[in-house]
Amino acid sequence: MINPAYLSEAFNDLDHVLRIEELYLLQRVAQKINSILDLDALLAQIVEDVAGTFGYTRLAVLLKDENTDELVIAAGWTGELCLKGTRYKIGENDGMSGHAAATGETFYSADVKKVPFYIAGEEDTRSEIDIPLKIRGDLIGIFNIQQTCVNGFTPERIRLLEALAGHVATAIANARLYQRERDERDRMSKELDEARAIQSGLFPGDCPNVEGFEITGICVPCREVGGDWFDYIQLDGGRLGIVLGDVSGKGMGAAFLMSSARSVLRMQALRGLSPGQVLSEVNKILITDFPSARFVTLIYAVIDPAERKLTFANAGHVYPLIASSDEAKFLETESGLPLGIMESEYSECEIDMRAGNRLFLYTDGITEALNPSGDEYGDARILAHAGKPDASVSTLYSDVARFSAGAAVADDITVVMVSAR
Repeated sequence: MINPAYLSEAFNDLDHVLRIEELYLLQRVAQKINSILDLDALLAQIVEDVAGTFGYTRLAVLLKDENTDELVIAAGWTGELCLKGTRYKIGENDGMSGHAAATGETFYSADVKKVPFYIAGEEDTRSEIDIPLKIRGDLIGIFNIQQTCVNGFTPERIRLLEALAGHVATAIANARLYQRERDERDRMSKELDEARAIQSGLFPGDCPNVEGFEITGICVPCREVGGDWFDYIQLDGGRLGIVLGDVSGKGMGAAFLMSSARSVLRMQALRGLSPGQVLSEVNKILITDFPSARFVTLIYAVIDPAERKLTFANAGHVYPLIASSDEAKFLETESGLPLGIMESEYSECEIDMRAGNRLFLYTDGITEALNPSGDEYGDARILAHAGKPDASVSTLYSDVARFSAGAAVADDITVVMVSAR
């Protein structure tokens, strides 16, 4: 005859083994779902794992709709009357799921036929458990599981499912956060694409046609948009205005200020003022309009093809350089602070553009470009390159790219070359 004490001990051992096995299954499911960041894929995986691991085929995840304060079946199946997308009110007498959501407490019925506010999802459902999904005390949904037998959930299994619901809630919250961040990145990417297209549209599309001269330019922002720009302005008498500027800072803020400075400068240039007068007028406006600690360095030049002369004024920008068959040298001006800081005078420099002369206007993204060792491209290299007979906008940019050798680009790069034929 078997000793009853032995049987009791054996059943206790078996119960202990089963509990350990269920906890292992819980851990396995929790680890798997917490690794999924796509919300739809996560919900589908929750339903699949709970069904496959614990043998439940009637289960659903209902999420709270913040706009309507309703529960919506987001995943799972609870009968033909309760398909994905079905909505339930939240209230103590609005079905078992609505009751659990309203009270914030797990609601279990061993026999749903005895629940006066029960809403049937399938005729042969007999027991049901609804567990609130919460994050930091706030309801985000309901975990619903049904059985076709009366009293289909033991107290131990209910505790296990409640523990699982905690992991489900955390996984859903993480997936939602990831989705919001992804949506925000997509929104920002779209806005940056639009901003880049708008800014690109502000740059000249074609090289200007000026008799006796060839003029080319390029602007390569280090980000989607930037503060560098160049522009060509047709003036009376066949003259051409050339602008090359650099707004302090980078990114979207610099791009907005660039657009503003461009409009102001164009308005003043079309008045027919000299380069120094244009910069002086622009500076007065930007001192008032620009944010503090923001400024623009800029060169404004005017080509007179009839006289074959180029006159420019410099507002704190890196010195332009002129190259001929004999030499390449920087062109300095006596005065001219960056625009938008304080009142300043802007002296002018006039140069003869003989055939073969090439004038390079550029931003400090050229001279301050770094190689992997941290060395700058610098003045000496740009002078040496500009002095080559075949130097051009494209060859200068390529030379800087070779020098950088894959090092991170820290600033926008803009170059304009005026070549006299």
